[in-house]
Amino acid sequence: MAFAGEFLFRVRSWRRILRFAGFATAALISPSTYQPATRELAVRQIYYTACQVLLGYLLFTGLLSLVVIEIVFTAAGRYGLAQYSLELMLRVLVLEVLPLLTALFVALRSGAAIGAEIALMTVRGEIQDIEEAGQSPLHGELVPRIAGAVLSVLSLTTLSCALATWLAYVALYGFSTVGEDAFSLVIANVFVPQILLGLMLKCLLFGLCVALIPVATGLEAERDDIRSAPAAVLGGLVKLFFVIGVIQILSLVYKYI
Repeated sequence: MAFAGEFLFRVRSWRRILRFAGFATAALISPSTYQPATRELAVRQIYYTACQVLLGYLLFTGLLSLVVIEIVFTAAGRYGLAQYSLELMLRVLVLEVLPLLTALFVALRSGAAIGAEIALMTVRGEIQDIEEAGQSPLHGELVPRIAGAVLSVLSLTTLSCALATWLAYVALYGFSTVGEDAFSLVIANVFVPQILLGLMLKCLLFGLCVALIPVATGLEAERDDIRSAPAAVLGGLVKLFFVIGVIQILSLVYKYI
């Protein structure tokens, strides 16, 4: 715990992350950033982060969803709350569990890899060499990776939530259309505009954190000091999981308190 605390309570590191996040966000929304080479790198990042694991991730989240759906429906029926089971399942699984699970999955699969890649580039002096050549490493190397990771989180979350919603309908009504009206009514009651907006904002923040924090901490590695790279990557992961937890807590407070 003390070791993790050493990373969490470095004020200077948090200031660097916030400063980098500001510059990177401005570059992300600037159309001039996306030159052909930048778009190619972003597409490659999306392929490695999302496309390669899409089938396996959907299979995993589908199985998890089926288990949660069965548990919720069975427990609700046992206690005479069957009429609330679908709404409860949607609120727990679609609004909370799957977005958080996707953020953690991408953080472990790609966030750590991106952080390690940037840290090694910093140690080898590649980032500094790009700057000395008069080019922008932010636009050429960092923003494409960030954009790819953000879009990967958003796409995987959307697909897994859509799959879970469809499986909930099938579990209740089978493959018939008899329950479309009742199901649509529950969907409308759960996904009211403010809840839907909060879900979209939470997923966007998850995606930005998964991409920005590992890149920002990877830049903290020192040139020609290979021992600084693992510390930078580990520090990034500790901060990343902390921020994801804070976002999730704030989301719950916004919805239910």
